[in-house]
Amino acid sequence: MAGNLSVLRDRRVLSLFSARSLSLLGNAMAPVAIAFAVLDSPGGSATSLGLVLAARLVTQVVFLLYGGIIADRFPRHRIMVGAELAAAAAQGTIAVLFITEQASLALVALLATVNGMATALFEPASRAVLPQLVTGDKLQAANALLRFSMNTGSIVGASLAGILVATIGPGHTLAIDAATFLVSGILLMFVRVPAVLTPSGAGLVAQLREGWREFTSTQWIWAMVAQLAIANICVAGGFVVLGPVVAKADLGGAPAWGTILTAQAIGFIVGSVTAMKLRPRYPVRAAALLTIGFAPPFFALAVPAHLIVIGAAMFVTGMCIDIYEVLFETAIQHHVPPESLSRVMSYESTGTFLFIPLGLAVAGPIAGLAGVGPTLVGGGVVIIASALLVLMLPSVRAVRRPDAEPDDGGEPAEAPDQPALSPQPSGGA
Repeated sequence: MAGNLSVLRDRRVLSLFSARSLSLLGNAMAPVAIAFAVLDSPGGSATSLGLVLAARLVTQVVFLLYGGIIADRFPRHRIMVGAELAAAAAQGTIAVLFITEQASLALVALLATVNGMATALFEPASRAVLPQLVTGDKLQAANALLRFSMNTGSIVGASLAGILVATIGPGHTLAIDAATFLVSGILLMFVRVPAVLTPSGAGLVAQLREGWREFTSTQWIWAMVAQLAIANICVAGGFVVLGPVVAKADLGGAPAWGTILTAQAIGFIVGSVTAMKLRPRYPVRAAALLTIGFAPPFFALAVPAHLIVIGAAMFVTGMCIDIYEVLFETAIQHHVPPESLSRVMSYESTGTFLFIPLGLAVAGPIAGLAGVGPTLVGGGVVIIASALLVLMLPSVRAVRRPDAEPDDGGEPAEAPDQPALSPQPSGGA
């Protein structure tokens, strides 16, 4: 463990981890604060809250690919700082509007789109900057530590949100959220990395096409993204929609569902710690196998099993999700050229999360026709089948950890469908 923590000796890495943890703490508080702020305002309703949340999400998805282009053309640390400061300004303005009781649905939704654009700029840059700071066999440990710090911030923020909303009100809670973005932006000013590539004169459309070619030319990347997209459709419908339905009908309601989600959150933390030490020879193969671990809660909820059994299943799923994220992200960072990494990451994020709304939309109607239990069983079966299908691809099975010894004792070989590795800029860790 101490060896893994050595990456934090680099002040840039420590600043990055601190900034991401603080920002995620604020982000975890925001949904609770914005929900009660909108619902408590004159004319507030579930519909108006949905519009505000949708405005942010849709904008984020639309601009995510362009965020990848920008992050591959300009210094990534500057993009991250600018995005955090823009988010701080937007969230701070929303807070002031609610505190002064001047908020209108249209204005809040407009400011929510600014937050969505800021996230779209920040995400690809943040995921591509870490390989510029940490290289070699320390990169996976750094990714795991980053996930650990982000998960911790999210859990603390979610726990803190209810207390703050009840004591100081949703508007002032949103002001604290804005402050976390501001401090995060200041911390990120210390995360200076060299520009990876001289900015290209190609237009945005040409850059999008180039990123798409890079993404689709590597079979194991797009295949894993497609498989995770299928899994996320099932998870969104099964956990977000049908899980609370089962909890209300058979498990005792919101307290039981809160316990189940807490078990999953603990699984995230344990998964991050496990991923610091786990070094599979074939990380992408291991990641594909881990997605099978997303399925147990579907079967446990379908029965439904005892609360302890469901909680244990969600704990395992939380572990599998976090280890998967670390292994797959590290593999992409190792095998995609630095000058294309942000764009590939943006396509990966878009493909993974684009169809989540579909899962949210169809879960209820399917359960109405087939029943909640059979729908959950079907979701679990689809997740397992998609994992087994992607494992049939030789490219998925063949991606080897760069420092792993080959099976035959010969020279390490590149995995199929890989572009040649480009030299990584030296980091300080």
